[in-house]
Amino acid sequence: MKAEVYWHTGQIDKENRQQRNNHNSFVIWFTGLSGSGKSTLANAVEKELFDTDHNVVTLDGDNIRHGLCSDLGFSENDRHENIRRIGEVAKLFVESGSIVLAAFVSPYEEDREQIRNLLNDGEFYEVFCDCDLKVCESRDPKGIYKRARKGEIANFTGISAPYESPSNPDIRINSAEQTIEEEVDMVMQLLNTRNLISV
Repeated sequence: MKAEVYWHTGQIDKENRQQRNNHNSFVIWFTGLSGSGKSTLANAVEKELFDTDHNVVTLDGDNIRHGLCSDLGFSENDRHENIRRIGEVAKLFVESGSIVLAAFVSPYEEDREQIRNLLNDGEFYEVFCDCDLKVCESRDPKGIYKRARKGEIANFTGISAPYESPSNPDIRINSAEQTIEEEVDMVMQLLNTRNLISV
């Protein structure tokens, strides 16, 4: 940190914002292979929370790479930096009193743990969208698995780059076996059990 850079503390803190919103602020981190159902689930949970008057925002992998991380590729170093930036953005939203739904492949456990450690206890919940690679490939809505198999896309997670499964996720989802309604219910049950949201 540069000596001339200071942290400025405002008059309104996170607790003030949470109190006004009538719910806690935290991150639900959806991780899994491309096509495993991360974004679909995050968007469905967002609607459920929004419709019940919660202050919620979804951060999606493709969307973030259109702007904040448009300068990054898919090398291992770029992947680390991509998740680091997203973690800092997620933390700012948490400080603003928002619920953050983050849907990213985030293949490295080290990176996901870095985000967990960036936040306070009780502010990070990991949802592992554990879907078989064959199922993800059969969906392939963007045709990227086919391109990766042909060698047209380098460092593609699950094909030519590794994916490190979470060792102890808060929720394990399998979109090949569960309906989206069942998945959303699992997430909402977690939030209710932890008294994180207003009901």
